[in-house]
Amino acid sequence: MKAAVLNEFGSVEKFEILEVPTPTPGSDEVLVKVLATSVNPLDFQVRRGDYKNELQLPVITGHDVSGVIVEVGSGVKNFKVGDEVYYTPEIFNGHGSYAEYHVAKESIIGIKPKNLSHLEAATFPLAAGTAWEMLYTRAQLKINQTILIHGGAGGVGIPTIQLAKAMGATVFTTARSVHHEFLKSLGSDYVIDYEKESYIDAILRLTNNKGVDVVIDTIGGDTLSDSGRILNQLGQVVTLVDIERPQNLIHAWGKNATYHFVFTRQSRNKLDELTKLIESGKLKPVLNKIYPLAEIGKAHSLLEFRDSDPDFYGKIGVQIGE
Repeated sequence: MKAAVLNEFGSVEKFEILEVPTPTPGSDEVLVKVLATSVNPLDFQVRRGDYKNELQLPVITGHDVSGVIVEVGSGVKNFKVGDEVYYTPEIFNGHGSYAEYHVAKESIIGIKPKNLSHLEAATFPLAAGTAWEMLYTRAQLKINQTILIHGGAGGVGIPTIQLAKAMGATVFTTARSVHHEFLKSLGSDYVIDYEKESYIDAILRLTNNKGVDVVIDTIGGDTLSDSGRILNQLGQVVTLVDIERPQNLIHAWGKNATYHFVFTRQSRNKLDELTKLIESGKLKPVLNKIYPLAEIGKAHSLLEFRDSDPDFYGKIGVQIGE
């Protein structure tokens, strides 16, 4: 099979399209013909070597799969050859999705939503799965609560806005002004232009100094420490960003705040719940660019550097098979 292989970490030029052996499913595993994947920040972080201590070269990265089961291993009970599925490969455990075939445990795959193409479905598993874990599993967001979602136009921000709105929350988000109308169309009640105004000042103004119940951190920096300034009492901060340096949480202490650090987990139950929301129209794909596997380096460059489109938002799809 063809795959985008990294024999060393570094720039996008390190990707090599090579012929590698097609994997064989073991017990409780299926072999999936990958028809589409997408690009996430985790992918370029792996490529450039941020997690080199977690991986052994050569490596195939990629963390979204949409495709068709072509072989099932012994013990598989819930899936059969021909089923269309989507999922996130196990992170830091085996090869990823930048390949024509992928082996996965049946416990982490779900039936692809019927109303989506494979390219559209491939935009969801990691990003929307992470959003689900942040909102439903960790923050347990409730109707009429208020939430600030940083980076609303990003790959995780987009499904997080939609899910939070589906749960009945009042949604605040941050984004450049060029993306404001789009984010309002997704359901965001208030969009803050972080280039023109401090989001801290904006939240306090918009909430009459009450602050918000939940903050979703997708950007890092000083967000963990600054979030305490805009939290309501018993507020929660959920972050999926690595902690780069120690941060002072004194403002959060005064609010009796709870912090959640999320490294997303794979689960069929999570995918089944997302599928219900997708098929009901409450969660929609935002696929704004498609590349073939042979141009995976260009896809990484667009997401990591925005060099060819500084206003890009949404997800980048990668077509693998017909």
